[in-house]
Amino acid sequence: MPSKGHDANQAEKLGVKIEELTKSSKEWNGQDLPQYPRGIPEIKVLRIEIPAGVKLPRHTHPVINAAVILKGSLELKLMDGTRRIFQAGEALIEVVDTVHSGRALDNEDVDLIVFYAGIQGTPTTIFVKKP
Repeated sequence: MPSKGHDANQAEKLGVKIEELTKSSKEWNGQDLPQYPRGIPEIKVLRIEIPAGVKLPRHTHPVINAAVILKGSLELKLMDGTRRIFQAGEALIEVVDTVHSGRALDNEDVDLIVFYAGIQGTPTTIFVKKP
C-alpha cells in the first residue's frame, strides 16, 4: 500500500516536521469560499512588505488566496466595519470578491507571503475607487 504524501507518522520517522497553519472552506470573515473557476489553473506566490502605518487602498481579490504573516501586525477591514488583526506566525484565508482594506499596525513593517489560486489571465487584486 503506498504511503500518503503528508502522513504525519511516516514523516515523523524521517524527522520531518509538518505544521498545518490553516485549513478551511471559509474566508476570514466566516463566508464560504467560492467554487474554483474553470480555466487553466495558475498559482502565484508573492512576498509582500507593507511599511509600518501604511493603509492599503480599498481592493478586492477575484481569486482564492491565503497568506502567512511573517512579521508585524496586519489589520484587515471590510466596508461594513468588520475587522480582524493578524499577527506574525498566523495564517489567514482572504476574502474573495469582497471590498476591503489593510493596514500595517504599530511601528513595524508587515512582511507576508500570499498564495493565489486562480486561472490564467485573472488579476489577483483589483483596486476599487471610493464611492
